[in-house]
Amino acid sequence: MSAGSAGNLVRAGARRLGPGGVEIGPLALGLWRFTGTDVGQNAALVEAGLELGMNLVDTADVYGLDWGGTGFGACEENLGAVLRARPELRDRMVLATKGGIVPPVPYDSGAAAMRSACEASLARLGTDRIDLYQVHRPDMFTHPAEVADTLDGLVADGLVGTVGVSNYTPAQTRALAAHLDAPLVSTQPEYSAACLDALRDGTLDLCSEMGMVPLAWSPLAGGRLMAQSPPAGDDSGVRPELLATLDRLAEREGVDRAAACVAFVLAHPTAPVAIVGTQQPERLESLRAALGVQLDRNDVYDIVEASEGQPLP
Repeated sequence: MSAGSAGNLVRAGARRLGPGGVEIGPLALGLWRFTGTDVGQNAALVEAGLELGMNLVDTADVYGLDWGGTGFGACEENLGAVLRARPELRDRMVLATKGGIVPPVPYDSGAAAMRSACEASLARLGTDRIDLYQVHRPDMFTHPAEVADTLDGLVADGLVGTVGVSNYTPAQTRALAAHLDAPLVSTQPEYSAACLDALRDGTLDLCSEMGMVPLAWSPLAGGRLMAQSPPAGDDSGVRPELLATLDRLAEREGVDRAAACVAFVLAHPTAPVAIVGTQQPERLESLRAALGVQLDRNDVYDIVEASEGQPLP
């Protein structure tokens, strides 16, 4: 993990997935909204991300059920079409996907379901190996020993390089890790200036303990942090004071508010990766400006206080 420069907490260097694992950039390309079917446009987006150092490409089998997708597996199929048209791009990326949601069943991490999900993802993506395979959401009615046995089997069979979890609590993560032979190299929580749960519930502390890389989804709070100002009676959880604080820091640093938001995510000592989901190549460039932002402790605690609406004790 790369520390920020003296006085600057923003960690702009590479991260490593597990001891001796592959290096990934501080920003990742998220494909939740990768529902367009123009292969040329899709390839241009992926290549733009890779050119900007966003070599972790994050998708999931369930992506495609919304955002205008054609259904379950659609975003993986679209990425698979890109990789078939531009196979050289596969060698430049760390390919991450997730399984464990099997509509209409909310969650199924049973052995048969998880192996079937992984094999189906491999087929849609047109690849023989997933670099990072994550359990998308915890299935509370499957024993973690069964989940662990399945994940270890996928690694042993060479179908998966490394494994991680997504939307797991610290207790659920520890329970799974206790039964795994393969290390958990990542956890994927929601984390942004507007959603500090991972900072408060022990998720990021567990990353420090176990050496996992936090992969922060929705670093712009699903776009809520980009609002001009929350309307009266707004229940989005974004306080006007937070937007004002972010704007003050963005103006000081010569970037837009989005870059300031991403910089905050990168400032935690566990060196999170911010998964950015824009489908516009030009926006990827502006978000990368976060890597040049300097935030000190006063800055990040100002953001925390503005987000929570009360002074720290």
